[in-house]
Amino acid sequence: MDPSQESTQPNQGLDLSAVRSKNMPAEQAGQAGHAAGAGAGADGAAGGPAGGDPNAVAVPGLVFDVDESTFTSLVAISDRVPVVIDLWAEWCEPCKQLSPILERVVTSYGGRLVLAKVDVDANPRLQQAFGVQSIPTVVALIKGQPVPLFQSALPEPQVQAYFDELLKLAGENGVTGHAAVGGAEPEPAGPAHPEAEEALAKGDFDTAENLFKAALANSPADEEAKFGLARAGLGRRLIDQEPADLIAAADADPKNVEAAKAAADAEVVSGKAGSAFNRLISLIRTTAGDEKESLRLRVLDLFEVLGADDPAVTKARTALMRALF
Repeated sequence: MDPSQESTQPNQGLDLSAVRSKNMPAEQAGQAGHAAGAGAGADGAAGGPAGGDPNAVAVPGLVFDVDESTFTSLVAISDRVPVVIDLWAEWCEPCKQLSPILERVVTSYGGRLVLAKVDVDANPRLQQAFGVQSIPTVVALIKGQPVPLFQSALPEPQVQAYFDELLKLAGENGVTGHAAVGGAEPEPAGPAHPEAEEALAKGDFDTAENLFKAALANSPADEEAKFGLARAGLGRRLIDQEPADLIAAADADPKNVEAAKAAADAEVVSGKAGSAFNRLISLIRTTAGDEKESLRLRVLDLFEVLGADDPAVTKARTALMRALF
């Protein structure tokens, strides 16, 4: 059943019609979710390899080049596999020393990491986005968020130590998938959590949340459970709320963080995801501490609701990275 359909329980007043996969017919969206888009590779590859392993992400290689036109697809990979980014240039001698080490170490992890290489001379906007002052510079992405690692050429044991810590951080954030080179996209499957999806469709958001949380406790990398949990949270927050009223309240008090988060929820279910992300990211730039973190988490939550392949999400990821980095 599609959780975006009108609730069968009274007094819900909630329409999640804007929250569905753009790749599937409406009646299938609540079942299949957004997992196929979450693994988009740098060349547009998506989904897992043949065999339907939900933790596998199809990539063009464990080491590959990216540029400004393919970077947003690279960010999508980081939802499930940590991405190391090597910012280098042809004229840079330390880069030539470091790059083979990076490639060798990343390959040794057998797909738990991937390495994306960015030529800063050919991609000056990416250099600017990461605030690179000297090269080589190595950063990482986890769920679209930049993680500074190190600058200058380091010996192989130190590089491996950095990557070991990166994998620990990724695991703490539920990014525990693995990259698989090539492979065909799996056939669409039915709902992975039918009881939770049914509760969601009926507007029983508490039950849906509990079931999705239980699924994530057993499998932290379960993309369908993450997607369902995010939708259940959104539905619960908007029970008995009028979207237009929430948006008007935030517009009247643009510095109010809680009002902004509520308005962003309302804008997403009203089909105005771009406005929702602009509202939250603009406040992220001017806030600090707990307020900034709560805004960041709401943006990430709405990313889960819409799916990694939604155009508003891919655009907002870059804006969020720039606001935080």
